[in-house]
Amino acid sequence: MSKPDAPTPPDPKQTAAASTGTNVATALANASLNQINQVGPNGSLTYNQSGSTKFTDPYTGQTYNIPKYTQTTTLSPEQQQLYDLNNQTQQNLGNIGVQQSGKIGELLNTPFDPATANKAVEDKIASLGSARLDPMFERKRDALNTRLANQGIQIGSEAWKAATSQLGQDENDAYGQLFLNGQQQAFGQAQATRNQPINEITALMSGSQVSQPNFGATPQTTIPTTDTAGLINNQFSQQQQQYQTGVSQQNALLGGLFGLGAAGVYKYSDRRLKKNIKKIGKTNDGQNLYRYEYKGSDTPEVGLMADEVLKRDPSAVAFTPSGLMAVNYEKALESAV
Repeated sequence: MSKPDAPTPPDPKQTAAASTGTNVATALANASLNQINQVGPNGSLTYNQSGSTKFTDPYTGQTYNIPKYTQTTTLSPEQQQLYDLNNQTQQNLGNIGVQQSGKIGELLNTPFDPATANKAVEDKIASLGSARLDPMFERKRDALNTRLANQGIQIGSEAWKAATSQLGQDENDAYGQLFLNGQQQAFGQAQATRNQPINEITALMSGSQVSQPNFGATPQTTIPTTDTAGLINNQFSQQQQQYQTGVSQQNALLGGLFGLGAAGVYKYSDRRLKKNIKKIGKTNDGQNLYRYEYKGSDTPEVGLMADEVLKRDPSAVAFTPSGLMAVNYEKALESAV
């Protein structure tokens, strides 16, 4: 049996190239599976390849073409019309806003003076309040004087001053509350007047919104990456085991053959004495090895054929008186050691 050839270790670069190629192909397949075109009531979403980019593996130098895709959203005719109208509206409102913003600039450049803004309102409220409060307190004053006179209290006396003092305080409190309410109302009106242009422009800048298409969640499909490097290394390990097994078998076989010729003993190896002959390999020096059984026996054996050994090394073959050939295995296998 000839010595088996040791398996060639895998090339790291070829292994890396195979692994990277598998990973790239898997990634592209995953991307393609997940780019699902969708169509909804408000529009559609489509994917189209729009080019490619080159990627070069810095380790192996292998170049890959990676496709690039464009995602396109298309509105339905109704939504497209609303979108165009909204843009036109926004443009018109924007132009108005530009014009009116100049007025706001002038307004904001003028300091807000509540006192100036309140004066006219206060005067108006004071006029209206006086028209109501003055007659009411005049009647209360006459009634108080009459009641005091009936009690014998003279006008100008200490008792009269004490009695009319409370009426004067009530009158002052009423006018104070009147002017306080007037100031608050005047301030609120002045502030509303100042904020009105700002509120109008804010309202102009808001508009109807386009309903963007809502699409369902895209199913995410993932193809697992093949461990190419692991497969290559596993294959090499198996080949290495087979090689080691073959070497062990050859060593055992040759050891048995050498044992046949121990101490120069000849062993019958004539082809005419054997049956079920089958060639199974070669020795290290190129001689054919056979498996066979001797006639009259079913025990399989391994060895050489005497007629072939005779052609190669006649000194290793002996003839018996009957004309059968025997082989000295020690001598026949000297060159195989």
